[in-house]
Amino acid sequence: MSLKNKLKNSDNPIAQKLFRIGKAIMYFNGPSMPWLYRVVWHIHQNIKTIWHELLRMFYYTPMFKSQLKQSPKQLLLYGGMPMIMGELDIEIGEGSRISGATTFSGRSAAKTTPLLKIGKNCDIGWQTGISVGSRVIIGDNVRLAGRSSLAGYPGHPLDAKRRAAGEPEDDHQVGDIILENDVWLATGVNVMSGVRIGEGTVVASGSVVTKDLPPNVLAGGIPAKVIRQLREDDSER
Repeated sequence: MSLKNKLKNSDNPIAQKLFRIGKAIMYFNGPSMPWLYRVVWHIHQNIKTIWHELLRMFYYTPMFKSQLKQSPKQLLLYGGMPMIMGELDIEIGEGSRISGATTFSGRSAAKTTPLLKIGKNCDIGWQTGISVGSRVIIGDNVRLAGRSSLAGYPGHPLDAKRRAAGEPEDDHQVGDIILENDVWLATGVNVMSGVRIGEGTVVASGSVVTKDLPPNVLAGGIPAKVIRQLREDDSER
């Protein structure tokens, strides 16, 4: 039992007094001077912003670009640097924005180096994971909201004994994922291997896409199904 719990549960008056003193110290705050700390807050925020921008421009972005097969002139990383796991060829188009809290991985058992190709003017949101079995192709103007997942390979076989032995997945579990131009995956969408999502399609939050989706539809659910066709007047709503 920790000293804190011993003091807290003791019937000894001295122990109880020590516990109250310790609790008072734990909750102690300095004097409240809002006028001063508002100024300090803004100074702190400005210093932090400048520091993060310097890291982004002169450390994270050049480091990340060194791992790309095709290096765009305009690339915005925010919140750090994406994690790259395994062998993976990465190409990124101009003007894309990628959260530092993302993971790109390539299948270790692949016979050729997996390819991740991200088009122009794409957003890859916070905590997105892209697992490339063979190819993941993301078109131009695609939006992947936070916690999206593109699972081109599962990482494990279905057989429990082989899985326990650390063997990789089988080839039939692996497939390409293709997101055509202007696709939008809302928060928490999972796309499984072998799936193509047609141009302009929007997939609702929390959906799991297991089969191809046609262009210009709103889809959702588990598994995702077409809800309705998108119309030109949807942009005015």
